[in-house]
Amino acid sequence: MINLVVFLGNYGHRYSGNRHNVAWQFADNLPFAHKLSWQSKFKGQYATLDDLCSERVYFLKPETYMNLSGESIGELSRFFKISAEQILVVHDELELPVGTISLKKGGGLGGHNGLRSAKAVLGTADFWRLRFGIGRPQHDDVAGYVLSDFTADEKIIFQQIFPQAAELLEQIFSDNPDKLLSKWNKKNLLL
Repeated sequence: MINLVVFLGNYGHRYSGNRHNVAWQFADNLPFAHKLSWQSKFKGQYATLDDLCSERVYFLKPETYMNLSGESIGELSRFFKISAEQILVVHDELELPVGTISLKKGGGLGGHNGLRSAKAVLGTADFWRLRFGIGRPQHDDVAGYVLSDFTADEKIIFQQIFPQAAELLEQIFSDNPDKLLSKWNKKNLLL
């Protein structure tokens, strides 16, 4: 059972449209986003919902900036006694093309500093991940790429795929996430 959904991103208006903030953009477009009453605590913004499944679900947007996301995740998970296996981290993924999402449990960190920080604080990488493909840049400036805004065409693509990703999220709450792994492994939502 997933009890905590963490949306990785960077805090502040100047980062809001960045590729690195696709998880925050997804959170703001969830069908139940209007029900989330965000509060400042645990070095971030958190909210709860009781009507998604049989248990309370916590939502977190760390405000520590990406590289220190684990600090926020650790504070909330310790306070509410949520184990790593009950956490779903939503994040951008360079290794997947735009339009592709993937559900995964554990595994490598792919050089993602937010995931590295989460692993360092939780003591394990055995948390769930919902990865949004942002593609690789044509150049070597990966930091500049992830901290740049989506193009107009990419924004349209994400507005098209967010509803499908939200359906997956709701399935995760109502079912065993293990059953969803094969169906949602590197799934191109544009086909």
